[in-house]
Amino acid sequence: MRTTFSIRRAALVFTAVGALALTGCGGDGDGKKKTDDGSGKGTDSASTVTLPKLDGENVSVAAVWTGPEQENFTKVLDEFEKRTGASVTFVPAQDPIINFLGTKIAGKQPPDVAMIPQVGAVQQAAAKKWAKPVGPEARAQLGQNYAQVWQDLGAVDGTQYGVYFKAANKSLIWYNAAAFDNAGASEPKTWKDFLTTAETVSASGVTPVSVGGADGWTLTDWFENVYLSQAGPEKYDRLARHEIPWTDPSVKDALTTLAELFGKPELIAGGADGALQTEFPASVTQTFTGGDQPKGAMVFEGDFVSVNIAQTEAKIGTDAKVFPFPAVGADSPVVTGGDAAVALKETKGAQALLTWLASSDAARIWAEAGGFISPNKSLDVKAYPNDVQRTMAQALIDAGDDVRFDMSDQAPQSFGGTPGKGEWKILQDFLKNPKDIAGTQKKLESEAAKAYKS
Repeated sequence: MRTTFSIRRAALVFTAVGALALTGCGGDGDGKKKTDDGSGKGTDSASTVTLPKLDGENVSVAAVWTGPEQENFTKVLDEFEKRTGASVTFVPAQDPIINFLGTKIAGKQPPDVAMIPQVGAVQQAAAKKWAKPVGPEARAQLGQNYAQVWQDLGAVDGTQYGVYFKAANKSLIWYNAAAFDNAGASEPKTWKDFLTTAETVSASGVTPVSVGGADGWTLTDWFENVYLSQAGPEKYDRLARHEIPWTDPSVKDALTTLAELFGKPELIAGGADGALQTEFPASVTQTFTGGDQPKGAMVFEGDFVSVNIAQTEAKIGTDAKVFPFPAVGADSPVVTGGDAAVALKETKGAQALLTWLASSDAARIWAEAGGFISPNKSLDVKAYPNDVQRTMAQALIDAGDDVRFDMSDQAPQSFGGTPGKGEWKILQDFLKNPKDIAGTQKKLESEAAKAYKS
């Protein structure tokens, strides 16, 4: 799941994000009394959700999260265990998760709940009769805590199947402040300025852009941000529904713009070949290690980059700063993503876990840990650990029903969400040969036509 905000509103909000990143991450400053839990978070300890007693019941939940994301989600599950008495098992899954779940279901060992990161995959799970409808307790939490659009995104043909627990802003460019200072570079606001900034950083002896091209989803995000800003939201929606073909001139324009970066391998850490061997986590850590001589000075991706920055010695707001994805058209784009919890078994434990994940109590736990944004409008933004994340989270809530889903995640998974195939593979090939714009368009349309027909 990846979503787009109202463009003009987001442009204003994320100007504020850049300013906050420049001034560092301050405290709450609201003068309100905080609970004395020793965390300094100032969160309310009162429970906002009622859960059933599940003593002796086993609940399994599958997700593709690893590393810090898995660790933080485990904290959420641990609290569920404490409140219900259930025993929860985390089941590591692989992309594409719909294929992983198919194998488990065929073997009659499905998890109780799966965290599904593509809306197309939620729809597939419902179509295959794998997904079970959300129960009344979880629906009540959704109605209380979520804008209608988030409820609609988890519904198929009017039936609620998904609870969106985790969201992400995926229109941010993070940069090594020391490398920028040494180069005399400043934060760009337009795509033209971005390319100029990249050249400035390159002239200082540091490769400007780190790209995690080994993970095809990062390349779909590059395309979507350029396309949304350049073609506009209406065209974006039409392409997402495959109402216009990928051979449309608007796609040519976006690929041509992207080729202005991808076509200059000296601006990309390791060149195209190096980028295609760099997984997303490494694309972040190599930007914030090596002091003022990193392998790359900038890295594009969402708020969750902060989780990987935390694995380095860099501090957000001082060593690591952020600016909105530069405007290609009139406004900067804002694309978000996230994960929906879907029950795969008709069990009391599965429904209780959906209810828990729809609550602000569950969202607060991961929010405090960082590297997370919740679509839950009842969560107090003071739960987030710094002003940068608070502002990004508030932008998501303020957008209300003006959100749109990430394009590749609206597509059938065979096209928009499978490693080594479809859009992921074609854009990896495009990164290696960005001159072949017409050929790239034809391949995208051919694969899209097959996927949407099926």
